[in-house]
Amino acid sequence: MISRSLGPEFGGSIGLIFAFANAVAVAMYVVGFAETTVDLLKEYASLMVDEINDIRIIGCITVALLLGISVAGMEWEAKAQIVLLVILLVAIVNMFVGTAISPTEDKKSKGFFGYETKVFMENFKPDFRDGETFFSVFAVFFPAATGILAGANISGDLRDAQDAIPKGTLLAILITGVTYLAVALCVSGTVVRDATGNTTDLITPGVPCNGSAVAACELGYDFSSCATEPCKFGLMNNFQVMTMVSGFGPLITAGTFSATLSSALASLVSAPKVFQALCKDNIYKALHFFAKGHGKNNEPIRGYVLTFIISVAFILIGNLNTIAPIISNFFLASYALINFSCFHASYAKSPGWRPAYKYYNMWLSLLGALLCCVVMFVINWWAALLTYGIEILLYIYVTVKKPDVNWGSSTQAVTFVSAVSNALSLASVEDHVKNFRPQILALTGPARVRPALLDLAHSITKNYGLCLSCEVLVGPRSEIQQEMNTVIEKNQQWLNKTKRKVFYAAVACDSFREGAESLLQASGLGRMKPNTLMIGFKRNWRTAEAEAVQSYVGILHDAFDFDYGTVVLRINQGLDVSHLIDAEDEMLKAAKEQQALDNEMIPNEGRAKGLFRKSRNSSQQVLTTRVSVCGPLPPQVAKMNERLVEASGQFKKKQPKGTIDVWWLFDDGGLTLLIPYILTTRKKWKDSKLRIFIAGQLGRSEIDKEEMKSLLHKFRIKCSDITVIDDIHVKPHNDRLKKLEDIIEPFRLHEGSKGRDHAEGMQKEYPWKITDAELSSFEEKTNLQVRLNELLHEYSKSANLIVVSMPIARKGSISDFLYMAWLDILTKDLPPTLLIRGNHKSVLTFYS
Repeated sequence: MISRSLGPEFGGSIGLIFAFANAVAVAMYVVGFAETTVDLLKEYASLMVDEINDIRIIGCITVALLLGISVAGMEWEAKAQIVLLVILLVAIVNMFVGTAISPTEDKKSKGFFGYETKVFMENFKPDFRDGETFFSVFAVFFPAATGILAGANISGDLRDAQDAIPKGTLLAILITGVTYLAVALCVSGTVVRDATGNTTDLITPGVPCNGSAVAACELGYDFSSCATEPCKFGLMNNFQVMTMVSGFGPLITAGTFSATLSSALASLVSAPKVFQALCKDNIYKALHFFAKGHGKNNEPIRGYVLTFIISVAFILIGNLNTIAPIISNFFLASYALINFSCFHASYAKSPGWRPAYKYYNMWLSLLGALLCCVVMFVINWWAALLTYGIEILLYIYVTVKKPDVNWGSSTQAVTFVSAVSNALSLASVEDHVKNFRPQILALTGPARVRPALLDLAHSITKNYGLCLSCEVLVGPRSEIQQEMNTVIEKNQQWLNKTKRKVFYAAVACDSFREGAESLLQASGLGRMKPNTLMIGFKRNWRTAEAEAVQSYVGILHDAFDFDYGTVVLRINQGLDVSHLIDAEDEMLKAAKEQQALDNEMIPNEGRAKGLFRKSRNSSQQVLTTRVSVCGPLPPQVAKMNERLVEASGQFKKKQPKGTIDVWWLFDDGGLTLLIPYILTTRKKWKDSKLRIFIAGQLGRSEIDKEEMKSLLHKFRIKCSDITVIDDIHVKPHNDRLKKLEDIIEPFRLHEGSKGRDHAEGMQKEYPWKITDAELSSFEEKTNLQVRLNELLHEYSKSANLIVVSMPIARKGSISDFLYMAWLDILTKDLPPTLLIRGNHKSVLTFYS
């Protein structure tokens, strides 16, 4: 109940304690039975060894017999409970009848005088002795009220638990409350606290009555000696006082046996059932052994044996007053959480929480929980601390292990309500540059396909901001929509499993660019929405269709139009590992099919060897067919795949000692500087130092360096070195320019060598091609990208990560293929490189 209400962390921690408390309760009730039996043996001088050892012997034999009844099944347990209930009811009636019968002289000497106002008034005031207090007595008495959950503990065996448990529990509280009060009032109105049991201790006529035994004195008996020496009779001394006041003493003994044995039997059934339910949830993997049931009623035989062992261990203590306070704390902790779970469910305002009880009030539940906690500490503060200490350790264990369960707990509901409330509060606050944080929308495709891109985005946003891994499913929306929910759930599960704190989102559209536009516009909630697009470099742009390249560059334009900062990641080995994932999935599928076939042929192994051989052959054939899809690979391809796998996981592991080189060439608001700074604050990047490279003018290098140093000091960003590049506009080497020409050659229009009409016709037919006029207009900017690549090779070839200000392509003035050529030549043959361009809104400030 607690697991489903508050979640497995609370339920798992209290479940063990509650099951243990029920197991110890068995020992308490059995020791109560054994104490009564030993009192009878003492009365007839028939002790076997001595009092304490007789209690242990009788207790162990009793719990073994009760175990036999429990193992026999719920039907036998229910029949035994009915018999014991009848005996108990007769005994209670017998006690009430006995209090109304005139006492004999022998009973008067033992303190029983019948109903007397004087006796009741004397007993009405408290008289704690031997260091006892109200709460120490309460701790011993409290377990007598723990049976109210007996019905809930066996809820799995009830025909209609939802109807039976509330009625049964409320009736149990009412009946036991009335019975306990009635017994206490009747006995306190008829029996004095101390009596000698000596019929000759009579009052001498004329002697005034004073001292502690005034009521007995006024009724003709002198029990004043009990003030100086211990007496054996009276309410304070005689544990068998109910036997004395009853009409027929042996019936009370039978009732005591009935009460203790029925309670012991209920706890002996409850503890294994609760423990079995806990083990079935598989919250504690090591305890799953006890989840197995036997027979048609799924009886927890293993749980019964464990409960028996725990019970015997505590029976060996042999003292009821020692055992009772131990379990009082455990039960109080359980009741506190049951009350709190009701309050918590109401506080969460979950639509699924619909209590049917007419008089339910959430604040009453909270009051009950607080009272339980307070009483725990009042009874025994160190035991309460120990109980909560155990709970907290178990809670932490379950939280760390994160069991794969979803029970719709109120903790989830409260988290949701808090998230909505905080998001709404955030929506009413204006953005401020001091609180800017990169919130990344990463176009990764399926989450597993581009792990390097995802890991770097995660590193930037972890504990800082929002990170969305996004996929565009291209195709007819009506067909894709059906599989979309499955895709989203599968990818989010993978992200959670790999402990990446990233959200996953997907859209279905007719084209990749349309889907990206939808994500850029609609992703996020209130202030919690992405402000930075992160995308991998399109490595195959030279072989891709023109429409795909236009779509890619168009997405970058769209990002700027929607006020996004833009980040492009390039790794030499590439980012896409989809072909490796497909091969891995194919292998796993083949292995499962082989395992299934092998399992089928095992039963036939002894009787049909021919069939066995046939199955083995078909199994091998399936595996061979599957493996042939993805292997064996040529050595060169295998080596490339190995490098790709290594590159794809490089941002997941700790980075070696080195540098992050930041080439801050344009003022874009500071995003190019902020992102690498954030990376240096991460544990994985702590050994990477920032190096800043800026463009300068000849003869002003030192001045530019000092200005940048001053600026970084104001921004409170530490760097290991600042380098001013004053020859950035020098013409690049001819071999580098030749490489660029080779790259763009297939995409040039060469209209200058054609006639005017022919050239115009070609431009209409191939509008995406690079014209001679365009190439001439942007020659300086094109040469700059080539020159930057030379400088990057010269200064940053050994960096862990290179961050460069991304060149901008004006929409409509620069063709998509020329722009892709710029990005390609700029980042060619370098360590992992980030091209960053902010949206020209300041993200850095001097003020803290």
